[in-house]
Amino acid sequence: MQSYDYIVVGAGSAGCVIATRLVEAGKSVLLLEAGPRDNTPWVHIPATVFKLYTTERVWNFKTEPEAGAFGRQMPMMQGRTLGGGSSVNGMVYIRGQPQDYDTWRDMGCPGWGWDDVLPVFKRSEDNQKFANAYHGTDGPLKVSDTRFRHPISYAFLRAAQEAGTRYSDDFNGSSQEGVGFFQTTTFGGRRQSTPVTFLSRVRSSPLLTIRTDALVDGLVFENGAAVGVRYRSGKDNSVAEARVREEVVLSAGAFGSPKALQLSGIGPEKLLRDLGIPMLRDMPGVGLNFQDHYSAPVQALTRDPISVLGQDKGLRAVGNGLQWLLFRSGLLTSNVIESGGFFDTSNSGRPDIQFHVIPSLTGDVGQPPPQQHGLTLSVCILRPASRGWVNVRSREASEPIKIVANTLDNQQDIDTLVRGLKLGRKILNAPSLRKLVVKEVVPGNLGEDASEETLVAHARKFAKTVFHPCGTCRMGSDDAAVVDPYLRVRGVPRLRVADASIMPTLISGNTNAPSIMIGERCADFLLGHR
Repeated sequence: MQSYDYIVVGAGSAGCVIATRLVEAGKSVLLLEAGPRDNTPWVHIPATVFKLYTTERVWNFKTEPEAGAFGRQMPMMQGRTLGGGSSVNGMVYIRGQPQDYDTWRDMGCPGWGWDDVLPVFKRSEDNQKFANAYHGTDGPLKVSDTRFRHPISYAFLRAAQEAGTRYSDDFNGSSQEGVGFFQTTTFGGRRQSTPVTFLSRVRSSPLLTIRTDALVDGLVFENGAAVGVRYRSGKDNSVAEARVREEVVLSAGAFGSPKALQLSGIGPEKLLRDLGIPMLRDMPGVGLNFQDHYSAPVQALTRDPISVLGQDKGLRAVGNGLQWLLFRSGLLTSNVIESGGFFDTSNSGRPDIQFHVIPSLTGDVGQPPPQQHGLTLSVCILRPASRGWVNVRSREASEPIKIVANTLDNQQDIDTLVRGLKLGRKILNAPSLRKLVVKEVVPGNLGEDASEETLVAHARKFAKTVFHPCGTCRMGSDDAAVVDPYLRVRGVPRLRVADASIMPTLISGNTNAPSIMIGERCADFLLGHR
């Protein structure tokens, strides 16, 4: 049994940041990751991320049958490799809206308002083109414009402006609203995951120990305080135990962190008792407050074969691969989801819908897309009102967690999604897209109105996650919160949680950048920089 200053469970967007900052400060760290290393080209070539979706480098969870989605089980894919979500996501760099963080502050999380977190975002960032009050240029995380931009992406931007939406050059600047190209966590044609940008700074340090293929069985406690971690390691699934001199940090995500707590006896008393898990602390909030972004598509066939369909086959694949290998240019440098926008469909004064534009027809995880050339406007609810929960099913760490998402359970979510679908169809019918498309696939017929009932049914039939789960170890100052504003597990010394699970409410956009910010803040707290 070995001992370290800190153990970080989960080498994802936040975990790699925490480990890096602690090692840079002279602390010894054991970093545990359930999945394999990120040593495959499909991680590092931006446009090939889809090749990872059926491999061991992702967790392919499913929800229970969802009543709000016609009884479907929703795929809930999550990163399972060094870098976690930052190694398998769409690389879109979005922070959210200032009001998101001011809401956290007002919900009992002092120190987490926009004025508190903006300097942390800037400290992490090395932006390719922006250097102003909203952006940094000296941090580890490289943020840039993609080198390749698809004609369909440009056509969407023109069509959205024709439909009355303003163009935005920076969704992370003074205003989020508008349409434009996303900045991405790519640079030089390669993905910039947290192992590449943060962990690479300390990989050679003797203070850092990385264990991949290490599934955590549970935490070790003495006198009620966390003192270590038990985990299974390697091909032989051998059990190991490591101890800490200072603290354990759970950074295993919205599914992994509550699971580790519950397996260790921290969670709802009845659940633990029914499963025969010895209870350390009755904490009903562990696993509650589950939130996620959900989207529904507006899809159309293109008149000409201009989508990305077939670009990964035959001579086209060879040509794209050579262009990337030799010049770091071309289609493979694209994150595919190059353009999109943020829209205020309720006239509330802040966007409530995000579009992701994909230059092809899409299916879902495990469901191949139609083999026809087309495009997809993915319409996403930014601040869902529906809430779900997650629980362990047994004492066995290898058993998948139970997820009840309550997808589209709240009428507000359906109303918002329907407004977004109407806007998507309006943009699809604007001149710049209308001249490219020949037929609307869903939810209606090109140029014709669709009834409210048709759009509601479409939303429930085709809604799917955007893979941004959060909230299951909620931060707050009240008795129901799991962690306090310093990310300490309430009532359990020497244990913290730092990942998207601590978010009280979901932020308005993609969650990778906020998770990195949470990792930075956790490292600050551990090192006493409050």
